Amino acid sequence: MNQTQRIDWRDGEVPVSALFDDPFFSLEDGLAEARHVFLAGNGLPDRFQPGFHVAELGFGTGLNLAATWAAWRQAGPDGPLQFTSFEAFPMRPDEARRALAAHPGLAFAALVIAEALEIAKGETARIAVEDLVLTVVVGDARATLPAWDGRADAWFLDGFSPAKNPELWEPDLLAAVAAHTAPGGSCATYTAAGAVRRALAGAGFTVDRLAGYGRKRHMSVGRMP
Repeated sequence: MNQTQRIDWRDGEVPVSALFDDPFFSLEDGLAEARHVFLAGNGLPDRFQPGFHVAELGFGTGLNLAATWAAWRQAGPDGPLQFTSFEAFPMRPDEARRALAAHPGLAFAALVIAEALEIAKGETARIAVEDLVLTVVVGDARATLPAWDGRADAWFLDGFSPAKNPELWEPDLLAAVAAHTAPGGSCATYTAAGAVRRALAGAGFTVDRLAGYGRKRHMSVGRMP
């Protein structure tokens, strides 16, 4: 069985990883952060089209999925959103539901996220509903991502901070991200750490630094030619 994430709760509302001593999302507004960094950073929802595939490093609470799925529903492309997330330490379903309860508008996604995390306790989870195909690939992304047979149109790079979770920011892993990015695809992350930006550029992305969300002055985005 895979190791599950251990959670502490800050002010009873914000989940903090006890493994990495880092919050899962902004202390100010996690949903607004997801929309600013991962959606806007990847040019979404404007780039949505049938068959669009989002991939993510770090599933966490499922908040990024929920925000993306809500935007997909509002945009209304034909067919389901494809969403693949790589997660080494799945959160317990009840804790994900607790974290998402702060956003009643995302209640439609919370049940699917909880179901995926229940499956992910023991194996990779795949759930298909009318307008979403969700896969949560369980295990160390340094092993699972290179073996993945998919390619993403947009990447959400959402591991814990590079200082506390350096494994998800290693140059070899970011090179694997680039290798599994469709031509013209993109990536976005809340971090503007120089080592991360250099690794993304070395992997083939054109990298820019943009204004970050909340207390973070800058974030990084990349585009694959």
